[in-house]
Amino acid sequence: MTDATDEELRSQVRAWIAQDPDPSTRAELTSLLDSGDIAGLRARFAEPLVFGTAGLRGPLGAGPARMNRLVVRRTTAGLATWLAAQHGAGDGSLVVGRDARHGSETFATDTAEVASRQGVTVRALSRPLPTPVTAFAVRHLGAGAGVMVTASHNPATDNGYKVYLSDGAQVLPPVDGAIAEAAAHAARDAVAADRAGEPDGRPSGGRTGAPVETVDEPALLGAYRDAALACLDSSAARELRVVYTPLHGVGGAVVPALFAAAGFAPLATVAEQAAPDPDFPTVAFPNPEEPGALDLAVALARERQADIVLANDPDADRLAVAVPLPDGSWRMLSGNEVGAILGEHLIASTKGDDRLVATTIVSSTLLASLAREAGVAYRETLTGFKWIARAAAAVPGKRLLFGYEEALGYAVTDAVADKDGMTAALVVAELAARAKADGTTLLDRLDAIEARLGVHATAQWSLRLGGDGAAAAMAGVVRRWRSDPPASLAGLGVTRVVDLALGTGTLPATDAVVVEMGKTARVVLRPSGTEPKLKAYLEVRTPPTGDAALAAERARANELLAAVRREVAARCSPD
Repeated sequence: MTDATDEELRSQVRAWIAQDPDPSTRAELTSLLDSGDIAGLRARFAEPLVFGTAGLRGPLGAGPARMNRLVVRRTTAGLATWLAAQHGAGDGSLVVGRDARHGSETFATDTAEVASRQGVTVRALSRPLPTPVTAFAVRHLGAGAGVMVTASHNPATDNGYKVYLSDGAQVLPPVDGAIAEAAAHAARDAVAADRAGEPDGRPSGGRTGAPVETVDEPALLGAYRDAALACLDSSAARELRVVYTPLHGVGGAVVPALFAAAGFAPLATVAEQAAPDPDFPTVAFPNPEEPGALDLAVALARERQADIVLANDPDADRLAVAVPLPDGSWRMLSGNEVGAILGEHLIASTKGDDRLVATTIVSSTLLASLAREAGVAYRETLTGFKWIARAAAAVPGKRLLFGYEEALGYAVTDAVADKDGMTAALVVAELAARAKADGTTLLDRLDAIEARLGVHATAQWSLRLGGDGAAAAMAGVVRRWRSDPPASLAGLGVTRVVDLALGTGTLPATDAVVVEMGKTARVVLRPSGTEPKLKAYLEVRTPPTGDAALAAERARANELLAAVRREVAARCSPD
């Protein structure tokens, strides 16, 4: 719609208003029309939301470039049409879950209503629950697809719509395109037919309405609990003082009971963040990666002399871990560090030639080293758990033992074909309790890995961009790196540049550039698929040195990493 004339744009807006079921978003567009705010209208229509790394996600508001009821209803109409055309993919039903964000209950209700009117049996979760529970439910209930209404760790102004296929993993190409085209077709029909104002609400083609069933949540949560507990050693140590925060999200509805069932003492939950609150009042961003997000949890941990801090993001699919240092301060482990600790544990505690571990192009290469050491298959994927969850599909005879992404996402059981911050929290807690019983720590485990396989120092640089030109600005920076890559970074000569927009033998095309400096360093630059951010992922590697020289090698690697980061930041200013 970018090239539409002003009058064409006004016509599109009027057509949208005629179908929009929400008085507040109708009023928003009407006000912009009446005031002649063409720029405001273009911001809401020029770049419609599309399926990205984790489904549809964006700010709440009117028009196809925002999250609203009409976007949800049209997308659901497309999903229902696509689902009805499938054969042999589950039982054809649709699981619908939601978090506790602004608009989530309404969007979930709209999803259930539209799908059921188009003949799809809906199995709805009656209250806000974590994303991993919805992902688990799709496969556990044998459904044909699932929808989770969530924006995960995004700001309070956002919401989203995540689609799962019958395998319990997130939708991926070309299915997302087929759903989008079916939604566009439903919208065109609505404009042309007598269904204006309800483009997706009436049965067509002879179909009749189907029921909306409420899922037996105690049974579902019991099955999820059993799958999570199966990841643990019931005879292992459990003495551990844990501080937990769901960051104003829905993890508190499940996690404390999981820990109790596993035999841990009651969690000390951060009171100010325990209940769901869509405004996330105690944090600037409800993302445990963001500076300050764990401040309240760490303060409580100091007060309680806790052994560990565990934090979920608002939909509980991510996990942050913080541990105390000898000087009394606390350190949050990076996603790559937790990934290495979990990966080593799961590799060492299992057997079989069918094991495969996977991570993404932007994560550390340490998991690859661990897999190589143990003779376990390894796969590198594009960013996003829709790819990680299916990493074993392209490798005959293999199963996914463990998958992770550096953005605090971990899959420690194949019972959930998505990242699961709750089950991962259980496994991390068990490892911490074992270490405590042995007189060691999780940091000692990490030291042992890097002493054996070399330091893998990682960092991330990001630039948050605002305004409606953010996507174009991010693409422009990546384009510059693609056409004119650096010859060196921090004194390290660039030995290879991989343009992932062209795809590789094992990876589909994506908007990212990989810059390698021999075996010493790597930079991956890409626009975020979930936020208006430009991201660079950095890694510096050193050869194995053993315990004695580990501290010196780590200091050297971090110094070099900081230099690489400075040069990347200098080269990434937008046009």
